[in-house]
Amino acid sequence: MALGRQIYNLLFKRTSTFTLTIVVAAVVFERAFDQGGDALFEQLNRGKLWKHIKHNYEKEE
Repeated sequence: MALGRQIYNLLFKRTSTFTLTIVVAAVVFERAFDQGGDALFEQLNRGKLWKHIKHNYEKEE
């Protein structure tokens, strides 16, 4: 209960800190979700993407 009260007083009591908390959380979530989605896409398509197979088609000089 004390931890909840400290978090409330620190982040949610004032409108300005509440707004800043929401914006920072949204940016962090968006970044993590984007990187997770990219990692999942790469894992599911391993061996099919150009960066994985381009050595088969490039000529060596």
